[in-house]
Amino acid sequence: MTKLRNIGRGFTLIELLVVMAIIATLLTIAVPRYFHSMEKSKEAVLRQNLAQTRDAIDKFYGDTGKYPETLDGLVSGKYLRQMPVDPITDSAATWIIVPPDDAEKGGVYDLHSGAPGNGLDGTPYGTW
Repeated sequence: MTKLRNIGRGFTLIELLVVMAIIATLLTIAVPRYFHSMEKSKEAVLRQNLAQTRDAIDKFYGDTGKYPETLDGLVSGKYLRQMPVDPITDSAATWIIVPPDDAEKGGVYDLHSGAPGNGLDGTPYGTW
């Protein structure tokens, strides 16, 4: 009877290093694409939140003949279920309020993102 030896069992250091190099190469390709797609999706959510809130402001004006005094007026008037969150700043308190030309017409004519920096297309978030 021959004795079996433990030769060939397990991984060598070279094999582990090769696998780690392959994983590192794949990560250098995948991670930047992941972060780019995250930024792209945040910008899409920001555009949608702005469009819905602006639509609610227009409906409020159409119903009452004046603009809401605050953004909370849209929620209390049931034009919005809740104040949308700016996905870039992760806050509902960073919106920049644009008042109407005539102060007697209310307090919120439009809103912009209060996020610093520029979007992927190069335009500042504050102009959206």
